[in-house]
Amino acid sequence: MSKPPAWPIRRTGETEARGKKVRAMKRIAHNGIGLLLAVGLLTLIAAAQGQPQQNQTQQNRPQSGSVTTTAGPSLGDYARQIRKSTPPTTPKVFDNDNLPTNDKLSIVGAAPAAEAPVDAKAQSDANAENKPAAAKPAGPTPEENQAAKEALWKQWGDKVKSQQDQIDLLTRELNVLQREYQIRAAAMYGDAGNRLRNQADWDKQDAQYKQQIADKQKAVDDAKQKLEDMQEEARKAGVPSSYLGS
Repeated sequence: MSKPPAWPIRRTGETEARGKKVRAMKRIAHNGIGLLLAVGLLTLIAAAQGQPQQNQTQQNRPQSGSVTTTAGPSLGDYARQIRKSTPPTTPKVFDNDNLPTNDKLSIVGAAPAAEAPVDAKAQSDANAENKPAAAKPAGPTPEENQAAKEALWKQWGDKVKSQQDQIDLLTRELNVLQREYQIRAAAMYGDAGNRLRNQADWDKQDAQYKQQIADKQKAVDDAKQKLEDMQEEARKAGVPSSYLGS
């Protein structure tokens, strides 16, 4: 026994798919038509709302114009009316016939300022400034001369004192060297054995001590001579002996 053909089954599936597509297209078409109807309805509503506002604006324009036209005459018309109602005035001209002879003439403008009284004190001060300065006495006064001399004497006294201090210092140093040499020489010559053992060393030390003492003595003598010369120069300058320490 042979099987029935399968094509009727395939045709049934294709028919169902085609029916689904048709239904979907119908649904889309219905939605599009509904959207168009809604947009048209909204447009009509907006146009209906805008029409009364436009009519009201057009009605208000003539009213505002009527207020402007009925406000009254302008300022220019009022000024012209005032000029017409005011009679013109002619300026009065004076000549020899109508010029007043008894009345005082008034001068237009501010009155000239009265001269300020001269201050006698200020005038005297100005005159004093213009006078040449009184001639000052030439040369210093006796008091100034005396002060200058005393200042000079004090400088000489300070120099002499400084030199005397230098002499005292050198003299003390010379005395120390001399005493030290005497002590060393007494120790060396008091011990005959020590002198024999250290004769060469002592001879060298003895020469050094004698040279130092001679140099220090020369410094003292030079300082004393410098002091004498300084005192002599100060006496020639007129410095009293009380400032020279002599």
